[in-house]
Amino acid sequence: MKKIFISLTFMSLVLKTNAQNDSVKNVELPAAVIKEQKFQLLDEKNLKEIKIDFLKRTNQTQDVPYVLNGLSNVVVSSDAGTGTGYTDIKVRGTDLNRINVTMNGIPVNDPESQATYFVNTPDLMSSAQSVELVKGVGNSKNGNGSFGASLAINNLDVNNKEAQFNFSTSYGSFNTFKSVARASTGLINNKFIATLRASNITSDGYVDRATADLKSMQLTAKYLIDKNTQIVFNYLKGKEKTGQAWNGIMQDSLKTNRTFNELGIKADGTFYNNQTDNYGQDYYQLFFDKKLNHKWSVGSTLFYTKGKGYYEEYKLSQQYADYNLSNPIIGADTIRNTDLVRQLWLDNDYYGGRWYANYFSKKLNAGLFLNFNQYKGRHHGDVIWSQYPIEKGHRWYQLSSLKTDINLYSMADYTINNKWSVFADMQYRKVNYQINGFRKNPTINHDLNWNFFNPKFKLTYKKTNQQLSLMLGVAQKEPNRDDIEANVNELPKPEKMTNVELNYIYTIKNKLAFYATSYLMYYKDQLVLTGKINDVGAYTRTNIPTSYRYGIELETKWQPASKFVEINGNISFSQNKIQDFTEYLDDYDNGGQAENKFQKTDISFSPNMVAGLTTSLFPLRNSNYKKIQNASIDIIGKYVGRQFLDNTSNSNRLLKAFETIDMTVNIPYQLNTKQNIGFRIGLYNILNKKFEARGASYNWRENNQVVTLNYFFPQAGFHFMSGIVFNF
Repeated sequence: MKKIFISLTFMSLVLKTNAQNDSVKNVELPAAVIKEQKFQLLDEKNLKEIKIDFLKRTNQTQDVPYVLNGLSNVVVSSDAGTGTGYTDIKVRGTDLNRINVTMNGIPVNDPESQATYFVNTPDLMSSAQSVELVKGVGNSKNGNGSFGASLAINNLDVNNKEAQFNFSTSYGSFNTFKSVARASTGLINNKFIATLRASNITSDGYVDRATADLKSMQLTAKYLIDKNTQIVFNYLKGKEKTGQAWNGIMQDSLKTNRTFNELGIKADGTFYNNQTDNYGQDYYQLFFDKKLNHKWSVGSTLFYTKGKGYYEEYKLSQQYADYNLSNPIIGADTIRNTDLVRQLWLDNDYYGGRWYANYFSKKLNAGLFLNFNQYKGRHHGDVIWSQYPIEKGHRWYQLSSLKTDINLYSMADYTINNKWSVFADMQYRKVNYQINGFRKNPTINHDLNWNFFNPKFKLTYKKTNQQLSLMLGVAQKEPNRDDIEANVNELPKPEKMTNVELNYIYTIKNKLAFYATSYLMYYKDQLVLTGKINDVGAYTRTNIPTSYRYGIELETKWQPASKFVEINGNISFSQNKIQDFTEYLDDYDNGGQAENKFQKTDISFSPNMVAGLTTSLFPLRNSNYKKIQNASIDIIGKYVGRQFLDNTSNSNRLLKAFETIDMTVNIPYQLNTKQNIGFRIGLYNILNKKFEARGASYNWRENNQVVTLNYFFPQAGFHFMSGIVFNF
């Protein structure tokens, strides 16, 4: 296979993000073994992977989803409107509840909500060695089932052979500030290396009171027992305090005050000054890897993740009875409602182990993997202030849960000849979920069991400058805690997806590459969004018997011989449909609920077209200006088609299409062979477009008509970040 340029821009560094791109060798190498590989034109792992040089070039204050924004069929958004704090990503319309996220092979998704909150691990990208996104079912992973995409983050930062110290600081719009310090021992006596990083990010946010105060620290150490055996320990601590902005902005306010945030408002029109989300996570990870011989390797992983925190909120006119409190009597009056401040706590322990055996030969790569994970969750709520006196620190609920996940899978990648290869992946997953009450239904208990078998197959044909792959896979997964709580009377069913992917790669003279993927994702009992948001920002979902997504994703990458410019583009077209959908509306005229039936409606938050174009300039590459010859300018454009806020395809419940253009400038100045100083600036939404990237819709029937109340998440207009980096 021909070699292609190593230094790629945003579009180049990511993709092909398709399930058929996985192989045992590329995806399931021992978690602690990190090897930098040269980029080859038809090396599918490198087509999906964001490289270290790109992360260093673009990493400022935005969170993990924004690093992936240049991928085809990817849409990102931010509660605060800037990419700092709470962020969201959707891949082919699939949300974070369905995207399997792992860190060094260890699950990151919360086992109960199944979502990933990157705000809990601030500045993760400053330690990342690689980031890889796979669309569709993907191959088998640790943690919750991949049901539309999987994201693998490698942040074992122990690759430096020599001692290093790095410091960077950035400042920009909305009083956003970031500082990062990183130190590495280098390899000591060819046996030991350790790296320590500390980060701090603060921001006022674009949306009112959507502040962020984020801190993180990571320590990674590797010890080489011998040339074939190593132990790696990784500790990551994250702590966040953010202002709540998860309701969005009412549609009418967008015209008059598009940053207005209603959360925390008090009866006198002022705002509670501590309407915040407060949470911390500690990751402890231990890896053991041993190469037995040139064909066999074995290893194990142990992990423990501790999470604890709460969100605090001011609530108006709450009924005493809802908090297990007696109505106070003041004089002759019985008081039934009160304003109050409450804290809702989550205290959890997540731990487990992973064991594997890999076999590599000229014809066959195979692996056997066993994962055991257990999660203990403790939920409680405290009233810390009330308009009328109550017991100090009154706790009105205290609940527990236990979830156990056993995951066994095997993979085999067999090369038939120099053109044909076949891949198979068989996964068995057993889940037990014990729930001892919900906040609003504390007496309801569940002991739930699910058994899933998820097979995947891939057939690949290769020749000098072309590759064709066909993949067929099945994914199944259980409903999350919110789904179960929202459907007390009838438990939601597990979801099942059958995924077919056809991938074609064609290259011309080592300068130009085309990638095309057509896909079908066919769902049975998919849990779809209703457009409503509960009081913690979670969407209520219900099973739909039949739904599907199909589309095509096209990409091209071009670099002329001069290597002074790189142009990368992608565009995706899709249809995302529910076969038969019933909308239920609260009917305030007649009581109960009214029903509206639809056929072949669009799945919410699933644009039919997403496109991106990046032009990267390296004006001093190969010039006589050796000290700054790696200077770069990246101009990044993104277009996202319209999206519906619910599943009715109603034009009154619509997110308009939007486009953005960002530009980043990096000027590294080489002081000597080992030391450099760098200057960078990021200009975001340089056309100052007003747009909304996410939203929700409330609908009911009143006065013989349907009333619609839409909320949107406005994103910031033009804003910037500037910074300086020191490497010694």
